[in-house]
Amino acid sequence: MASPVAELDARFATCVRERVEPRWPLRLPGGGMDGVARRRGGILERLLHLGDTPVVVRAAQPAGGDIVLGAWADDHDIAQEAVTRMRRALGLDDDLAAFVERYRWDPLIGASVRRRPHLRVRGRPVAFEALAWAICEQLIEFTRATAIERRIVWRLGRHDAPTGLRDLPSAATLAGTAPAQLCAFGLAEKRALALIRCARQVASGRVDLDDPDHEAGWARLRAIPEIGQWTIDVLASQGQGRLDCFPAGDLGFLKLVGQLRSGGDPDAYATEDEVRELFAPYGAWAGLAATHALGLSASVDQGAASPSPRPSPGRNSLVNARAPGVVEPISSSSTIQVV
Repeated sequence: MASPVAELDARFATCVRERVEPRWPLRLPGGGMDGVARRRGGILERLLHLGDTPVVVRAAQPAGGDIVLGAWADDHDIAQEAVTRMRRALGLDDDLAAFVERYRWDPLIGASVRRRPHLRVRGRPVAFEALAWAICEQLIEFTRATAIERRIVWRLGRHDAPTGLRDLPSAATLAGTAPAQLCAFGLAEKRALALIRCARQVASGRVDLDDPDHEAGWARLRAIPEIGQWTIDVLASQGQGRLDCFPAGDLGFLKLVGQLRSGGDPDAYATEDEVRELFAPYGAWAGLAATHALGLSASVDQGAASPSPRPSPGRNSLVNARAPGVVEPISSSSTIQVV
């Protein structure tokens, strides 16, 4: 029986393989609950589409810490773009040395930074994914939201039969979906309409989620009913690589900051402005700092957190955090058969 790699090589016209040494130590994540990415035998794999072109991508982390990426498609440029997007989604080119050095003794997140220096904001290789799922996850328990997402993927999404991998439906497909069908999957009517309207903006090209001018696209999306700052923040942080953004209105942050400000009152909630105020000193790293802070939730619930900790500029004031997204070139890869 042919190996999965041999089968992919036989099916597709081209494959781009890269072996990447991450700019900072990294642990390959597991699969998701939405039915798209899966991890088997140490291999993270998924189907994605760039335009209408399908790409199968796989990532592995053999001994030594390097990440081996492979992308199979019928167009070489598309396969290369898929590798580039997976590198960004996994954070392979994020150099977190300055962040860790600056904040490892921070009174709020220092313990988490020391314990989990590899932690990253988990991204998505296609920004529309982050937008669509953010809408599905508005004001609902996460497990219920992912059940809705799986139904959307299964009933409306795209499928690669030989691998069994599935991808989200395209923006054009969602733009033409009846609201009643999305409601049948469990999505509230207002959010079904919001998803369809956003999909129409993206499918028509009126909103280009890959345009570097993110704010222009956000402004158009914010004009759609039910699209608020929380949804935009999730899009920015998970779909557009904005480490300065995080969903400050998320219930987890409102509860965390409320308890910190009150000295541990389990019934205290902060306002969104108070959450943003707490993380403002982290500047370009606010999203990553907030991700670390969520790890405090358990200790806060147990009363172990110190009252009202404040972010610190860092013990070493001479360390300047490199702006996220500005990376030095790294050596490209060798052609190997791990993936």
